Amino acid sequence: MDQPIDFVILWVDGEDKEWRHQRQRFQHTCAGEDDSEERYRDWGLLRYWFRGAEQFAPWVRKIHFVTCGHLPPWLNKKHPRLHIVKHEDYIPEEFLPTFSSHVIENHMHRIPGLAEHFVYFNDDMFILRPLRPSDFFKEGKPCDLLAFQPIVANPLSPVMPYIFLNNMSILCKYFNKRENVRKHWKNYFCFTYPPLYFVYNLLELFFPLYTGLYTVHGPSPFCKETFRDVWAREEEVLTQISANRFRSKNDTSQYLFREWQKLSGNFHPQNILKNLCYAEVQDDNARLIHAIETQKKKIICINDAPILKNPEAAQKELQMAFEKILPQPSAFEIE
Repeated sequence: MDQPIDFVILWVDGEDKEWRHQRQRFQHTCAGEDDSEERYRDWGLLRYWFRGAEQFAPWVRKIHFVTCGHLPPWLNKKHPRLHIVKHEDYIPEEFLPTFSSHVIENHMHRIPGLAEHFVYFNDDMFILRPLRPSDFFKEGKPCDLLAFQPIVANPLSPVMPYIFLNNMSILCKYFNKRENVRKHWKNYFCFTYPPLYFVYNLLELFFPLYTGLYTVHGPSPFCKETFRDVWAREEEVLTQISANRFRSKNDTSQYLFREWQKLSGNFHPQNILKNLCYAEVQDDNARLIHAIETQKKKIICINDAPILKNPEAAQKELQMAFEKILPQPSAFEIE
């Protein structure tokens, strides 16, 4: 990559009193909203995200740290590669305050000074081993995996299937499934993909319409032009979604843009799962802790779970595991 690559990370302090007061004011303002506590729970691991980025991805040009305005007290705001971004800096005023990650994501391309090529991280995605620019981009194209996977009901997250279906409804307006497979068959049947996704893609050929696409729970490489393109075509829908204060059944998500890149052929097919480990926080986290301490993969996504008997114990376990592999404070921390 001759062009610079930025990181974007979203963070919220779910214990901030002023933020909680605002959230309470706007609760129950949109139909079918998802306002569960795990959407905002902070596990106290953010400093390890910055340590991992500094140690394992020193080539990143700029880190855009996006919040509603509150910041962790230990953050070095003067770091030359840190850009602190408030929601008001890039999201139109009429949509604020927002408590929906989808609204925050859908406007990311408007972040002032953001590079044309960037990688979007949730704050539950941590870097455990050295990364290269080619893990995310090759010849200016995002590296990704294109695979079919049906959208299914999920009683633990009942709103998300609607959102995935909303994404697909827009994508189907512009991409015919069988035409797309014929045109970009190498993107569906890349020889480096895991065998499971070869099987998925073969089976799905029997269905004429899209039943869903596999959504990767990991950092998302993006080109800003993708956001501009989708917004130009679907401005009315995206504007309506931006008015939702919380996640809602009529939302779309950042996967709309990610899948758009793939279906349009604007990506480099690659088995990105070889670098990614996905796990959910549970009351028994032995396997998760082992994956962190052994640095099993380059990146780990630690998804919050709606049902935990003892979240305090789980938080302590996670902090101790990260402290073992990333004990040294980064330049992003105040000494």
